[in-house]
Amino acid sequence: MTTISWLLIILMFAIAFIGLIKPIIPSVLFLWVGYFIYHFAIDSSKLSWVFWTVMVLFTIFMILSDIIMNSYFVKKFGGSKLGETMAAVGVIIGCFVFPPFGIILVPFVLVFVTEIIQKSDITAATNASIGSLLGFLTSSIAKALIMIVMIIWFFIDIIF
Repeated sequence: MTTISWLLIILMFAIAFIGLIKPIIPSVLFLWVGYFIYHFAIDSSKLSWVFWTVMVLFTIFMILSDIIMNSYFVKKFGGSKLGETMAAVGVIIGCFVFPPFGIILVPFVLVFVTEIIQKSDITAATNASIGSLLGFLTSSIAKALIMIVMIIWFFIDIIF
């Protein structure tokens, strides 16, 4: 049973990283499922209250960083609120259209079209599209780094 539990934990962590490429997959949820499998199926005494507290804080930070990064870069590059919204919609649609490149191309195109309709300025539309691309890539890198820290902390907590 322990072997099956460990295989499930590793599977949950792997799916969490797939969620960076397929944003429709809630990465952090799969990390938590892995933690809960360990806690309830293997050893409920190893993961400390500090671990659980820090994981909650990391989870909140991941969610906020995704929203803040996207908003920041679209605004910084001159995009509108509607452009920000279209970038988020584009990421979701892009998961299903031409994966994994769709999550980069679809938001870029949607923001470009939205901004060109609103402003009739190709340069401004291009800049906003680049902002959406940078926001997505930056938040993905930040999430990947946070997830790595969360997994390393998990293993440190169960080993020591």
